[in-house]
Amino acid sequence: MRVGGRTVRELGTSVEDDAQVEVDGRVVRPAAVHTYVVLHKPVGVMTTMRDPEGRRTVADVVRRAGVTARVVPVGRLDYDTSGVLLLTDDGETANVLTHPRFGVEKMYRATVRGRLAPEAIEAIMRGVRLDEGRAAPAQLRVVAVRRDVSLVDITIHEGRNRQVRRMFEVVDHPVVALARLRFGPIALGELAPGAVRPATAREVAALHRIVTDAKAEADA
Repeated sequence: MRVGGRTVRELGTSVEDDAQVEVDGRVVRPAAVHTYVVLHKPVGVMTTMRDPEGRRTVADVVRRAGVTARVVPVGRLDYDTSGVLLLTDDGETANVLTHPRFGVEKMYRATVRGRLAPEAIEAIMRGVRLDEGRAAPAQLRVVAVRRDVSLVDITIHEGRNRQVRRMFEVVDHPVVALARLRFGPIALGELAPGAVRPATAREVAALHRIVTDAKAEADA
């Protein structure tokens, strides 16, 4: 082994961060260590790193929580939507998770006006037509019905702008409140609004499996 152009034979030799390491004539580099942060984005927070209008952003929230890594949000949640949001400095994983080709699942809890008729449920599950084309079929489950609103869980595989809200508008049940409960393998759980936690080892491993599968599909 050579470090910085010098042959090294002693075990436990310290290596400076910028030193070039060669093994059998090949340069080797340590695996990159990335940061994966899970945020419960509250309503009234922009899913951007900065806002020209001075509104609060997810960057403000994670910085105040003590996150020092230069993480960015993976995908987006609307200003008036709350829920789970992943932030990372792992560009490759972020690109795969947001690419339409790989259809990462996103589950939302929506409060909509009125009682959903079977025809409305069937239309959403079949895929309603939006301005830019028909939405892919969605999974939908009615959780509860309260007077003039219904609580439903809806799972989609796309990431169109304000998609869930527009889907329910098509069937005449506008969304009153919307929260994302799950993004791929990352679940909101009991995380409080505005709170931040590191992704668990199991969650990170699941994210890496998605990337590995995506690479295999792309190479097939």
